[in-house]
Amino acid sequence: MRTLSLALLAALIVVADQLSKCAVATGFLPGESRIVIPHVLYLTYVQNYHGAFGLFGPHPLLLTAAAAIVLVGFYLWYRKEGATPLVHIAFALIFGGAVGNIIDRLRFGYVHDFIDFRFWPVFNIADSAITVGVILLLLQMLVHDHRRAAQPQVTAADE
Repeated sequence: MRTLSLALLAALIVVADQLSKCAVATGFLPGESRIVIPHVLYLTYVQNYHGAFGLFGPHPLLLTAAAAIVLVGFYLWYRKEGATPLVHIAFALIFGGAVGNIIDRLRFGYVHDFIDFRFWPVFNIADSAITVGVILLLLQMLVHDHRRAAQPQVTAADE
């Protein structure tokens, strides 16, 4: 994949994330919920001061630093490993999602969440992009491990 295409994908995630959060933050009061699809999908405005699953507590600078460290670490791994097109797409999704949430933490001290299925914590477009990116990476690792296991192993006795 071309670098420009990946940069555009990451930028699209950031723009969609920030525009959707702005729309919810200006059109809803914190805690307000509206039905989109009855019994399935709601828009519920939550100001999330914690990290994913409540990690790190309400410390925006710590959360921002942790996200930045993970992003840099992942980028270094990504550059070292050499990547398939699927990994390139996964990285663009993860990068765009992380940047979208980092922008919120730096601007507001919390992340705007609003997608609510009622059986899962409320989340946003950036969280979705990160999740899809991680799933793509896991699929790539499974395929890679499966292919590696299917290849015959060369041992010292074979040489």
